[in-house]
Amino acid sequence: MTDVQEIAQRIVENVERVIVGKRNEVQLTVLGLLCQGHILIEDVPGVGKTVLAKSLARSVGCAFQRIQFTPDMLPSDVTGVSVFNQKSREFEFRPGPIHAQIVLVDEINRATPKTQSALLEAMEERQVTVDGHTYALKPPFMVLATQNPIEYEGTFPLPEAQLDRFIMRIRLGYPKKDEEIIILDRQQYVHPVDEISQVVTVDELLEAQQAVKDVYIDEKVKDYIVEVVRRTRTHPEVYLGASSRGALAIYRLGQARAAMFGRDYVLPDDVKALAESALSHRIIVGPAARIKDIEPDTIVDDILNQVPVPGAQVRA
Repeated sequence: MTDVQEIAQRIVENVERVIVGKRNEVQLTVLGLLCQGHILIEDVPGVGKTVLAKSLARSVGCAFQRIQFTPDMLPSDVTGVSVFNQKSREFEFRPGPIHAQIVLVDEINRATPKTQSALLEAMEERQVTVDGHTYALKPPFMVLATQNPIEYEGTFPLPEAQLDRFIMRIRLGYPKKDEEIIILDRQQYVHPVDEISQVVTVDELLEAQQAVKDVYIDEKVKDYIVEVVRRTRTHPEVYLGASSRGALAIYRLGQARAAMFGRDYVLPDDVKALAESALSHRIIVGPAARIKDIEPDTIVDDILNQVPVPGAQVRA
């Protein structure tokens, strides 16, 4: 796992030249990239959501596209459209911005549900279908979507099926005072995102993504993952719990986290560190819990405190 650890470290350090004081969040983003997942970044404006996506794309040398979602967007504005060529007398497909390798979907909840659904096939199957023709998306395909949790006017909440396709949800938060001063200094003459360069090739990234899948997970740790996810479905404050996709998300993220820290096995601590980011956006709290302002994060913490941590066996 040394190669994966080195590749992840290079990406994290390069992104941190732009994103100051958010090492854990940067690491989570790189974990999502290593296990071929998509990430929802939910936070207030101006904390670096867009810059994080740009920095990640530049670090790995991937084709990058940004889609600014608005209420008047159509699904064809995302996936592409077939245009009739007068010379050849045939229809030609003109790909949309979703055909990049890393796609930033800015303010995803601004678009109508019809346009939001254009991402479903791309995120789950890494392909788009237009006019009966299926077009594969070039790996490593990743969607980084942002949304503002404060402003609700003119927005369309993401349906559960859409949220479930994000491997995790992260929040950046405001920087500390000394970190904000560093941000001011770094942007005195030029934005640091314009100065960072590629530190990992696409081929290296693809090899790391495959290597992550070889990380060992003990049966007791698998049982721990499934038990935590199952508890979200029976918790008294939950209306709808996490699906099996949530368990698979923790499984893959745990493998990537172990590899990032140089291990070839997953620990229960990996599961505990990832559960909140991987599960909270998949949980719908019940009406009584909403009245009491109980957040999904609190429910996940409560479940982690209830489920016994296993003692995994050492692989021979």
